[in-house]
Amino acid sequence: MKHSDQQGRTLRILTYNVHRWLGTDRQISPGRIAEVIASCDPDIVALQEVRVGRVRAGEVDQAATVAATLGMDLHFQPTIRILGEQYGIAVLTRHSSRIVRAERLPTQSTRPSFEKRSALWVSVEVEGHAVQVVNAHLSLRSGERRAQAAALVGSDWIGHPDCADPAVLLGDFNAPPYSRSYRLIANRLHDAQLSNASGEPQPTFHTRAPVLRLDHVFVTKSVEVVNAGPVRNPLTKVASDHFPLLAELRVRKRSKAAAEGQAHASELL
Repeated sequence: MKHSDQQGRTLRILTYNVHRWLGTDRQISPGRIAEVIASCDPDIVALQEVRVGRVRAGEVDQAATVAATLGMDLHFQPTIRILGEQYGIAVLTRHSSRIVRAERLPTQSTRPSFEKRSALWVSVEVEGHAVQVVNAHLSLRSGERRAQAAALVGSDWIGHPDCADPAVLLGDFNAPPYSRSYRLIANRLHDAQLSNASGEPQPTFHTRAPVLRLDHVFVTKSVEVVNAGPVRNPLTKVASDHFPLLAELRVRKRSKAAAEGQAHASELL
């Protein structure tokens, strides 16, 4: 947490597809990803394509090592299990946190899928207030992706009574702004890059030739976007095939009456 004032608490949140720690130079380097994340100084990090486990006997668990290096707690949801290893999505945070929901998203396939697209909802305590964070990595198939986007804004995730404002939905959606999947979410939540203080929203993929804006940070109404955009420098250009997307947010303070009203509403459900 960077500072707190009468306007609200400032939060730095990062989403990053780390491509299994594999850089564009074909080198696997969790340490390099940790360096990228540390340079952004985030409070909360949402990762996609995270590799967990030991490739060979005696090797360290790479995701756990990255979290330990950053001094953050690690929450992980697997999407692939193969030969003793797991791949999936993760949320890292410096703050007290707990997993609320970690489940598969809808699929249109009738056959067992190699990658089980999932979402991970973590409640993060920031100065005594809960911020709901939902990390997701959506399908490459358009129809399936639309079903997953609809689910994310539905009653199990962002629309759930416990996922109350303030909330942040972020990740690799494989959905550019002209897609139907993107619009399903943007019609309910605010796209942080549209409040980019430095100009037009910027692409996040591919780092060799960035032309697509696939990674997004969406926020609920009480969350003010101070700035948001991809982090581009020589290190991020080689560390993964996606640029990390960093958003600086200000979570407006709620009145005591509003907080009590929400608590009462939850008790009635």
